[in-house]
Amino acid sequence: MNVFKEMKREVQGALERLQEAGRLPADADFARLSVEPPRDPAHGDMATNAAMLLAKPAGLKPRALAEAIVAELTRESAWIEGAEIAGPGFINLRLKAEVWRRVAAEILRAGAAYGDGDAGGGRPALVEYVSANPTGPLHIGHARGAVVGDVLARLLSKAGYAVTKEYWINDAGAQIETLADSAYLRYREALGEEIGAIPDGLYPGDYLIPVGEALKAEHGDALLSMEEAARRAIVRDKSIAMMMDLIKGTLADLGVVQDVFTSEREIVASGKIEAALSYLDEQGLIYVGVLDPPKGKTPDDWEERPQTLFKATEFGDDVDRPIKKSDGSWTYFATDIAYHREKYTRGFTHMIDVLGADHGGYMKRLQAVVKAVSGGEASLTVKLCQMVRLMDRGQPVKMSKRAGSFVTLQDLIDAVGRDVVRFYLLTRKNDAPMDFDLTAVKEQSRDNMVFYVHYAHARCHSVFRQAREAGIEPSVSALQDADLTLLDAPEELALMKRLAEWPRQVEAAAEAEEPHRIAYYLYEAASDFHALWTKGKEDVTLRFIQADDAARTMARLALVEALRTVIASGLDVFGVTPVDELH
Repeated sequence: MNVFKEMKREVQGALERLQEAGRLPADADFARLSVEPPRDPAHGDMATNAAMLLAKPAGLKPRALAEAIVAELTRESAWIEGAEIAGPGFINLRLKAEVWRRVAAEILRAGAAYGDGDAGGGRPALVEYVSANPTGPLHIGHARGAVVGDVLARLLSKAGYAVTKEYWINDAGAQIETLADSAYLRYREALGEEIGAIPDGLYPGDYLIPVGEALKAEHGDALLSMEEAARRAIVRDKSIAMMMDLIKGTLADLGVVQDVFTSEREIVASGKIEAALSYLDEQGLIYVGVLDPPKGKTPDDWEERPQTLFKATEFGDDVDRPIKKSDGSWTYFATDIAYHREKYTRGFTHMIDVLGADHGGYMKRLQAVVKAVSGGEASLTVKLCQMVRLMDRGQPVKMSKRAGSFVTLQDLIDAVGRDVVRFYLLTRKNDAPMDFDLTAVKEQSRDNMVFYVHYAHARCHSVFRQAREAGIEPSVSALQDADLTLLDAPEELALMKRLAEWPRQVEAAAEAEEPHRIAYYLYEAASDFHALWTKGKEDVTLRFIQADDAARTMARLALVEALRTVIASGLDVFGVTPVDELH
């Protein structure tokens, strides 16, 4: 049960009755009607903008309309205990305690399914993320995009979308030829040749040594005398395959398993670039023209010449974009066009690309492409992830020599664990800079969101252990049958109100495509529970286990189980395993 949606229906019902009475125009638009928590909880449980939204079309002052809405609501609603008009016409609502108890009871019945939404309506959504070049191991710069993309996909799934998780393999272009040259050097090393220092321009990391060894095991020294094109193809294919295995292994250790891997080489070889550009040409969106010089300082290599261009400006981009190089080959952007056209032809009209912050300049052109190749039917959201600085006690850290000059994601996972990496990287919005401090993420304090949420879940289990030690067996049926009317302390009601927000949080975070919101909600729920625990130390009547009151004890155990369920549900969205006990 989404209490906020239910109350929005009640408010809309009151407005419709006012329409029937002729007090609101028949064509009044309720699209922007909202029922949300007030900024200050002291003002009530919910607030609605109904009067402010509809006063002008109704020809009334907002406060006068608010009085009519309040009268209608309080007369008909079985949920509302009181309603107050604030300021020029905002309506604050207070709900009966029974509403919050009903929510707790539903959590106990629904279990992990509580919070599952239908906002997605089963519509397909494609989330593309990581998509790192297969030229080496993933580094810490890839960590954030991997986690944000994976959790966003899980969040959308919980909100009712049919989600596909995808990785775009950049297995064509100059960087792949450099990879092949670097791997061939390691092959010669495996055969016993003294290669000395790795030449500038090649990949120096030790991670290519196993590729050289594998080529030696499969081909002996045959590659040395092979014609270059044939040899290069063998080395290139083996290098890409082994790098992708390395990348997939690290992602698996991070808890990331993607559904589809799409190869750039396959897109190119299959003629999909030509097909996509032919489609755009038929729409009159391809032309030969001369671009204005770039703004600011003109690059030394810029020349004014005719180019084959895509009319990106017709779809919101700043300039039209070249799709062919001076040598007649396709630009990388032409491949982007084909790939996003291919996504659309697979049935995806809701696309999300999770990219590094260095791709900020690509947002408008990619969004223009999606509009163009879909005839306006599809949309693209680009989520940019800022870099993460690895720190320890406030000082920069370098952990890996094997990779060359960067910190690998595998090193980070090995240092602090998968769950810590996943949760901590979601404690800031994706486009905000972030420091990942190896010491801070392990601290057992309120300042560490990861610990504080896990601690709340562990404390729930601790309560149940105490109950069993007291001879109380809180079975599922006993918890579901508990008399929740006994939960009447303000702190207990506050916790139930927090739990009632979970379905709304899921829907709102999915709609905004901002998974970090879940981290803050879980932290707030954990804080409410820790506060209740602390009060129980000071006031014995608030303790969960009441030796002389079995019914109240069972009601409080039911509340604890409801909280545990919601925290576990939120951690599941994060792909994080809840802990039953902290060590």
